[in-house]
Amino acid sequence: MAGQLKEVRNRIKSVQSTQQITKAMKMVSAAKLRRAQDAIIQMRPYAQKLQQMLSNIVSASEAGAEMALAAERPVEKVMLIVISSDRGLAGAFNANVVKLTKSIIAEKYADQAKKGNVTIWNVGKKAYENLTKLNFKTDATFKDIFLQLSFEKVQEAAAAARQAFLNKEFDVIEIIYSQFKNAATQQFVAERYLPIPRADKKEGVAQADFIFDPEKNTLVAELMPRILNTQLYKAVLDSNASEHGARMTAMDKASENANEMLRSLKISYNRARQAAITTELTEIVSGAAALQG
Repeated sequence: MAGQLKEVRNRIKSVQSTQQITKAMKMVSAAKLRRAQDAIIQMRPYAQKLQQMLSNIVSASEAGAEMALAAERPVEKVMLIVISSDRGLAGAFNANVVKLTKSIIAEKYADQAKKGNVTIWNVGKKAYENLTKLNFKTDATFKDIFLQLSFEKVQEAAAAARQAFLNKEFDVIEIIYSQFKNAATQQFVAERYLPIPRADKKEGVAQADFIFDPEKNTLVAELMPRILNTQLYKAVLDSNASEHGARMTAMDKASENANEMLRSLKISYNRARQAAITTELTEIVSGAAALQG
């Protein structure tokens, strides 16, 4: 009985130590989430408006040298920019990114994958590790962006992707990431990056007629890279905020589960202790009765 009590006490101490860690991680993620949330909330309207403007310009323009980044080609080679996190303990966050990546490949690019023409550029270590184990063709050049997250590092990745598209190394590029909604909700999406998608034409809606100053080719050539840099940076910030939100939620649930385990273990401990006391009293009474006899 003494051994059973000691085992339960050790389990209680272990769960309490784990609960202290999960609570600390929740507080750290909450602090980081606030900064990451502010960054993406301020960035998102600007990036969305720029992306919409770029799609409208592309739709209203004729094909030409300045529209090389919008050129539609037969899809033979595919690049997926998959954005995950560097660390785990974020619930199903990274698993959902990998799951969406596998789903996109199976549904849209199965033929290209069979030929080995699907390449995955990873931003974040977790998806890189998982997808490499699954024998996908991965590239780790930009997987460490989150170690020191900055616009300059994301800009390097965006420039490399644009150059690869212009060199016809890839015919289509998509970004797979998690859109931040709130601390408890993330939406995992895949967005076309290149070629630049054209705006949907709606019946009864007049097509925008832009006046360009300076000259159109110069302006478009200058704007396109900047807007594409912003689009990828927005996706990285979205994923960064989603990661901290998912980790904060996961650690909160873990702390609640630890409370339930502690409650159950303390009940078991008290029952075992009461049983031990009852057994000892019974032995004492039996011994006293035997002496009297």
